[in-house]
Amino acid sequence: MAESSLNLKITGKSHVKPKKNIGRKEYQLVTFDLPYLAFYYNQKLLFYKGGDFEGMVEKVKEGLSVVLEEFHQLAGKIGKDEEGVFRVEYDDDMDGVEVTEGVAEDVAVEDLAVAESSSSLLELIPYNGILNLEGMHRPLLAIQLTKLKDGLAMGLAFNHAVLDGTSTWQFMSSWAEICSGAPSTVAPPFLDRTKARNTRVKLDLSVPEPNGPSSENGEKPKPKLREKIFKFSESAIDKIKSTVNENPPSDGSKPFSTFQALSAHVWRHITHARNLKPEDYTVFTVFVDCRKRIDPPMPEAYFGNLIQAIFTVTAAGLLSAHPSQFGASMVQKAIEAHNAKAIDERNKEWESAPKIFQFKDAGVNCVAVGSSPRFKVYDIDFGWGKPENVRSGTNNKFDGMIYLYPGKSGGRSIDVELTLDPNAMEILEQDKDFLLLEV
Repeated sequence: MAESSLNLKITGKSHVKPKKNIGRKEYQLVTFDLPYLAFYYNQKLLFYKGGDFEGMVEKVKEGLSVVLEEFHQLAGKIGKDEEGVFRVEYDDDMDGVEVTEGVAEDVAVEDLAVAESSSSLLELIPYNGILNLEGMHRPLLAIQLTKLKDGLAMGLAFNHAVLDGTSTWQFMSSWAEICSGAPSTVAPPFLDRTKARNTRVKLDLSVPEPNGPSSENGEKPKPKLREKIFKFSESAIDKIKSTVNENPPSDGSKPFSTFQALSAHVWRHITHARNLKPEDYTVFTVFVDCRKRIDPPMPEAYFGNLIQAIFTVTAAGLLSAHPSQFGASMVQKAIEAHNAKAIDERNKEWESAPKIFQFKDAGVNCVAVGSSPRFKVYDIDFGWGKPENVRSGTNNKFDGMIYLYPGKSGGRSIDVELTLDPNAMEILEQDKDFLLLEV
């Protein structure tokens, strides 16, 4: 698809608030949230088939006003209390969620469900290049609904300092169920973040100037990267998993999970595609959901960020010289070691010297995994069928960043959405063992 060929026209902008008055509410941001203030808004893009665009928009906005009663934090703003501790603030006189409507009627859903992402897709998602800290003076959730030739594109930008992927998809599921009239399967959001961690951390961060020079934060005019979705079928996933579990380690550790097997497969092949020297280090990073890992554990419906990045590192030569069990074992050990005690120690260390993450911190020659194939993204049905395609925007992507989604075909299939240097991407695309082309 040619770049910038959408011919998009913005037709209107409005705000949606909770249907009922809620009054003033304040929710302190905690140690699990604060490191993400210098990340960007988390962007998702869903495509739906359907003809009645006006009806779809009306239904979506009506359902949004209802779901925001429970999820009212998303209709608020980021503020600070008198001691300088960041918090989410909600009041009935705030603007609410920003909803932009647009039209790109020359473009069909199928045109946009391409494997490779292009800059034209960015036009369908709000808040490109917007830092979470800017949630002090703009909505915490922005939505763009674009009319396509045969359907609707729903672009969303969620403030990542306020919620993680688990909370994002719980919100999306609740919203879709309200719109479609389906019985609710989602527990109401658990809103008290201080139950997970109640340390008050003061941060001296100022809001960047709106539309300020974004190149100064070291993220913008970076080398051109490519973004592509690699679809692994159920049989490919089963083969990756069975191969890594063929020779179980002698130390009696558990069999490798699908996630660990796929992680090792991807890490190994990306490292190969980067043409690193044998002695070059490579870091594998995974953002782990800590809801069930902390003590006491938090409910699945805990609303906020309850993730931590964990890292494991090895030399490129070791990773490629060994079979995939080697990488899988490193990933498995790092994940299993991240128990309540490790999480607590990480929090204490951060609280004693708060450090705001930027993507440069992900590690050298990094492969990093966010999102999870456990999120049921293809079940987000607002009443006119499941999405044709689900993907992420360009925010929070860097060389080696991966978002995992369940495959649309269901079962055990997984989509690997990968951002990579163009030279490495070209090598990876030719790597038959990576793609398991004989399957």
